[in-house]
Amino acid sequence: MQFQKITIVGVGLLGGSIGLAVRRGKLAREVAGFVRRAASLKDCEKAGAVDYATTDLLAAVSKADLVILCTPLAQMRSLAQQILPALKRGAIVTDVGSVKADVVRELESIIAKAGAHFVGSHPMAGGEKMGVLAARADLFENVICIVTPTKKSNPAAVRQVEQFWKSLGSRPLRLAAGGHDLLVSRSSHLPHVVAATLANLVLDPANSKTQSALCATGFRDTTRIASGSPEMWRDIALANRKNISRSVDVFVAELKKFQSALKSGDAKAVEKIFATAKQRRDNWCAKSTSTSSE
Repeated sequence: MQFQKITIVGVGLLGGSIGLAVRRGKLAREVAGFVRRAASLKDCEKAGAVDYATTDLLAAVSKADLVILCTPLAQMRSLAQQILPALKRGAIVTDVGSVKADVVRELESIIAKAGAHFVGSHPMAGGEKMGVLAARADLFENVICIVTPTKKSNPAAVRQVEQFWKSLGSRPLRLAAGGHDLLVSRSSHLPHVVAATLANLVLDPANSKTQSALCATGFRDTTRIASGSPEMWRDIALANRKNISRSVDVFVAELKKFQSALKSGDAKAVEKIFATAKQRRDNWCAKSTSTSSE
């Protein structure tokens, strides 16, 4: 598969990694990047993520066969409307957003106005570091990429989006947008809320100065993702607030079960919680390793 031109709107960690992977695999004759700040142009050039970067959105999108939105969720609707004058008829637009229902509903109708096709996608990859200089060509290898077509989706466009992610080393999985949002609220969004809350609680300046000195590997590993982009996670939390709120309720209920067992000194109940967690995680790790090696 090779596109004549791919445009990446937002050349940060994800957008930059897509660009590096596309260029490495020679999946497009031309890779353009759009950035908001002129200061980012040099970083794009240094990283080698695109053939050229520009702050001119319409110039970046012009004549592109595939446009990938890699910006915070709150910006996508506005950007979709802005690119319409330059969007080529028959072009495919996709995204990497972590929340899909609102994005798919809004962008599908907007992009259709230009005679183009929108197909939502979400690669389950990322990192706590931000910016194009943190990008990696192998970021998407052996990871699931959710593709969220609707009844209105162009079948050929859906297949091309799936093939594109396969070309980057990912494993596409089709899900309805609403189902996707429910599942990631537990597996992706809740962990970030927990990590952020733990970091805020334990590293509160009001605590003893010795407290941070006692934060070792376990704390560092558990809170790693709290170093992610606050802007991005603000948008994710608000866009998926109903599902995340429900997930937080369930999580709090589970914590209260542990607290109750602890208060009553129920050794068997406490051990069972830890044992069940270990078994489930070990099984998941074994399955993940087996799947990624296939």
